[in-house]
Amino acid sequence: MRIGEVARRSGVSVRALRYYEEQELLTSGRSPGGQREYTDDAVDRVRFIQQLYAAGLSSRRVAELLPCIDTDTTTDHQLAMLNAEHARIRKQMDQLTTTLARLDKLIEAAENRRA
Repeated sequence: MRIGEVARRSGVSVRALRYYEEQELLTSGRSPGGQREYTDDAVDRVRFIQQLYAAGLSSRRVAELLPCIDTDTTTDHQLAMLNAEHARIRKQMDQLTTTLARLDKLIEAAENRRA
């Protein structure tokens, strides 16, 4: 699959895909004409990278964690990083849940005042 197709199917720009390659988060082969060619799993990988970015992980941290997906082995250091990121994201979710509940109360109060 060519770079434009991966970009379209994953919802990211071609520029982002080139950046992912520069950061060694994504790999591609080359056609005889020199064009990038990706495997079918590239779209899922790009979507996962995007999810990790959305969760607040840096490119460096993503690069450190991706080998856990690519191999059947996980080092103690990688496991510790996975657990740390899990805990950080869980804390963010808890904070967002609290904020959402407060907003729900504000909306309910505002709606009651209008009635």
